[in-house]
Amino acid sequence: MKWQDYNPGEDDSSDKEKIEKYSGEIDWAYLEPHYKAGNLVYIDPCLDLKNAGIAFSSDNQKLVKAWLKSGDVVKPCDLHVQHWKKTKALFKATIVRPFILIQPQ
Repeated sequence: MKWQDYNPGEDDSSDKEKIEKYSGEIDWAYLEPHYKAGNLVYIDPCLDLKNAGIAFSSDNQKLVKAWLKSGDVVKPCDLHVQHWKKTKALFKATIVRPFILIQPQ
């Protein structure tokens, strides 16, 4: 399957299947436009990225709010970006429309 064939918005797979399909390793250059659009969500490494994706896709507000409150889930800021650019960071990422959830490699 070509990357052009990946379109989570038109995929009728289950949430769990989508998370498997639309997850992978990625560099900052790919993520930067999504950051500028406000669609990136940083998931602390203490959490399982795929489990976080399931919580987001199933709209588990109680769990996501708890992670936000604890700081395990944050919207990245410019300081994060500066560090990631400087260190040429690589990420694990998963698409949970409209967001891209990321964790450092």
